[in-house]
Amino acid sequence: MMLADYLRYGHKEVIWRFDLAADLKLTIGQARKHKQLQQHRGYPDLFIAEPRGKYYGLFVELKREGTRIFKKDGTLVSDAHICEQFDMLEQLRRRGYVAEFACGFDEAKKIIDEYLRPNKEEVEF
Repeated sequence: MMLADYLRYGHKEVIWRFDLAADLKLTIGQARKHKQLQQHRGYPDLFIAEPRGKYYGLFVELKREGTRIFKKDGTLVSDAHICEQFDMLEQLRRRGYVAEFACGFDEAKKIIDEYLRPNKEEVEF
């Protein structure tokens, strides 16, 4: 909710959407229908539909503060769900989007602010 409020009031001109159905308590029928409507597992939580430089938009996979995505040696942790999400972010990057993990509000805000920085010709990620 903090991030939605930040976008709503701090970046009023931006079109964005959260996809957090996985975190909702759905009935069995609703969960089945939701699953049938999804093409791929691991779809990111937030999409910002705002082109910047060579990028078409920004996808952010939100994680709780302190979540480990990578081991100390830089390799991905061996969590099946995080691996699915990482693969999806890679697919989105290959299609011309910025796609990142963000652990906690501050990290998500930093990624969004960097992406939406005004008068920046090229976003670097």
